[in-house]
Amino acid sequence: MLLERFDATGWEQWDVPRLPAIPAGMPILVDDDLLFADGVSRRPATVVNRWLRDLPSNKVASVGSWWAYGRAVKAWMEHLRVHGIELFDTRVRLKDALSTYAAFHESGPIDERWQATYWNQQVSILSGFYQWAVAEAGVSAVPFTYKQAMAAFGGTKTRVMTNLATRRVGKPHVTVRYLEPEFEELFLKGLGGLGPDGTADMAFHGRELSRNGAGGALALGTGMRRREFSLLLVYELPALPRRPTEVPIEFPVPAPLAKGRKFRRTWIAFEDLERVHGHARLDRQMTGAGSLWTPPRSWGAPLYVTEPDVRGGRVNGTRVMWGALTPAERLRLVAPEGGSCLLWLKNSGAPFTAWPTVFERTSQRIAKRWDPRFPHVYPHRCRHTFAMRTLEKLARGYYASAAQLAPGDADAVWLHFLTANDPLLILRDLLGHSSILTTEMYVKRLDVSRIYKQAYTSSNESRASLAQLTKAESEVEAEFKEENG
Repeated sequence: MLLERFDATGWEQWDVPRLPAIPAGMPILVDDDLLFADGVSRRPATVVNRWLRDLPSNKVASVGSWWAYGRAVKAWMEHLRVHGIELFDTRVRLKDALSTYAAFHESGPIDERWQATYWNQQVSILSGFYQWAVAEAGVSAVPFTYKQAMAAFGGTKTRVMTNLATRRVGKPHVTVRYLEPEFEELFLKGLGGLGPDGTADMAFHGRELSRNGAGGALALGTGMRRREFSLLLVYELPALPRRPTEVPIEFPVPAPLAKGRKFRRTWIAFEDLERVHGHARLDRQMTGAGSLWTPPRSWGAPLYVTEPDVRGGRVNGTRVMWGALTPAERLRLVAPEGGSCLLWLKNSGAPFTAWPTVFERTSQRIAKRWDPRFPHVYPHRCRHTFAMRTLEKLARGYYASAAQLAPGDADAVWLHFLTANDPLLILRDLLGHSSILTTEMYVKRLDVSRIYKQAYTSSNESRASLAQLTKAESEVEAEFKEENG
């Protein structure tokens, strides 16, 4: 069974009257014999492909998510095939298959065992697929059993459906961590090739230390998701103020990179932005200048940039705004002086996006050499750290005081935002959550024992509707599913 990427290039030579209505990059499931039907009957792969094509209209907009969904169903179908069971078989046979599937991935070969959180994610995808199949394809049998349960939040009790196939996991506030200030400082020093005392670590021979340190400062200082800070263009970096300021600096997050393609503004401290500018002005410029890098053929044709400014530039001769470029197009941009237009480069001038690897290796080195308590740091943990650090300062009134002391030439609208809004409302906007209810759940998930549990519980919470609660819970779950990415 194959999972292939749809590419409409050359469709005019296909035996079809018009361009197929399939999004570029959409995964397509194909049986090994490359057929989609047996005589007049369609194969299950055809139904799966219909479901995959419905994902963008069902609020699953990311190409990466489409592939995660496709791989989950493909793995399930391959397991069914081993036991001679159809994807839409009888309920008894499907439940038998689910039992063997669960046992295999819990106690089977070591390289096939899944952690409880990953198993639950796969179950959630398969459950969504079968629910869609019941509603859209007339399927009557599903492998899952559900029970009703009561969920309480902020004094509101609601009935929810629980899938009995999920495994129990540790309480969220126990399993999810952010970096304490001492670890945050140690992490930034490690990324920059420094020891705990701030001097150069002579025993470490890493490369691109300026880039790694600046990338860590940007991730921790803005709360951006991995894709958001990985695919920034160097031209999109906010200008550095002429003098240091205690008021945080606005940092736009381009809509094509943001979750749900929803433009927002976060912020960054002066010293963090200064560090990123220093890297861009020196090490990055030396890396990119004169580079002969061009994107590989599999990415598509190069997009050559001329006359770039903070808003846009000419791409292959046509004026384009940076905010209109998709992630895939950003990777294909070639700068006027050479190399990629991304903020982060490899030493060849090619785009650099492997931040999980850099963060993981740095975490392991710190834990091995300096502090065995040091946790594994993934990009999304930086977002959690930003949220807690920001809320702590907001709760103390730090930013409001800084705004009141700001010079008269500061942005009046920005100062009003800092002084007039509730801390959770500010954090909601910085993180890009859809509602304050989501932010409240998110903060409690991070640490239920801190002062935020009682200090900033919204009065609207007790009046939240079931739809609002469900939407908020889904958004928070999506946040924490990203923590390993």
